[in-house]
Amino acid sequence: MANQNLFIPVTQDEKKDYQYEEAMKTLRTNIQFSGSGLKVIMLTSTMPDEGKSETSSQLAISMAQTEGRVLFIDADIRKSVLVSRFGFGQQIYGLTQYLTGQKLLGDILYHTNLPNLDIIFSGPMAPNPAELLGEDAFARLVEWARNEYDTIIIDTPPLGSVIDSAVIADECDGSIIVM
Repeated sequence: MANQNLFIPVTQDEKKDYQYEEAMKTLRTNIQFSGSGLKVIMLTSTMPDEGKSETSSQLAISMAQTEGRVLFIDADIRKSVLVSRFGFGQQIYGLTQYLTGQKLLGDILYHTNLPNLDIIFSGPMAPNPAELLGEDAFARLVEWARNEYDTIIIDTPPLGSVIDSAVIADECDGSIIVM
């Protein structure tokens, strides 16, 4: 089902120190101890540049190393940094194209070098993100993911800047605010 044209190499950042790695393990463990009902978890922040995309991507990697199948969705379709952060220059299709009906799910779902981690990138910036995320296509995507994955991590825009995170929260079991 995943896009077979591109395999995304994902690694944990070697620049991270012991305390950072322990913080990720602590976050992962706290989520695990919060109950079995937390399957879809969104991460947001109050303002830009608080580290939510870094935290959400590293949490997805950490969970994929111990938790079964993980889907990481970049739902920051206003100003995503994740495609550039992963550092490859090929054409990437993403969430925006799926939500607008331009691409099928198999076109936007990418496998990574971590056996348990798949990614859906944001795609191009949309002029109406909150409206797209509030439509049935996003709800159907999350419902499909609930059936296919053990954990879904969703990176969302800052809550203090735009309403998108609140719209996405309706489909989630829990949320984390990164400060």
